[in-house]
Amino acid sequence: MSGAPVYRENADLPAGDGLLARAARALAALNTLLMALAGLAAVAASLVLSYSVLVRYILHAPTYWQDEAAVFLLVGATFLTAAFVQERRGHVGIEAFAELLSPAANRIRLALVDIASFAFCAFFAWKSWTLFHEAWVDGQVTSSTWAPPLWIPYSLMAAGMTLLSLQIALQIAVAFAGKRP
Repeated sequence: MSGAPVYRENADLPAGDGLLARAARALAALNTLLMALAGLAAVAASLVLSYSVLVRYILHAPTYWQDEAAVFLLVGATFLTAAFVQERRGHVGIEAFAELLSPAANRIRLALVDIASFAFCAFFAWKSWTLFHEAWVDGQVTSSTWAPPLWIPYSLMAAGMTLLSLQIALQIAVAFAGKRP
């Protein structure tokens, strides 16, 4: 056991031109684009928070939108990049059992973990879409004086969890097609 984290570039991308391979490449391209946008969102959040500090402590002016804007940017960056991390199997995993199990038992363990992860993430995505719908229909806003609409972070959360669910489903399909590396 090397002790190094298991991180593989495009770990489960199948080769070829079949439907699975095309879907995996399309999702990988979308994940890469979202990762770049999330990087910009993180930089924007840091600029917004830096501006807030300067305005409050140097100019002694009140701030009312900066914290929520930064939170919205970071929520989007976090949820919309979850599929990118999953694509590379970068989420926290317990690999201690991998060394103790036979290769066949380890494949079963990985499949069961993927199926359980998919079930949880798909449920989370569904609940996030219901939150988004309620916020949209009811016109819900935050309780701050700025009062931005809550459908914004809920839509980012729902889209991110949907992409994560799709990524896991694709990895399950690849594994059951016998193309898992």
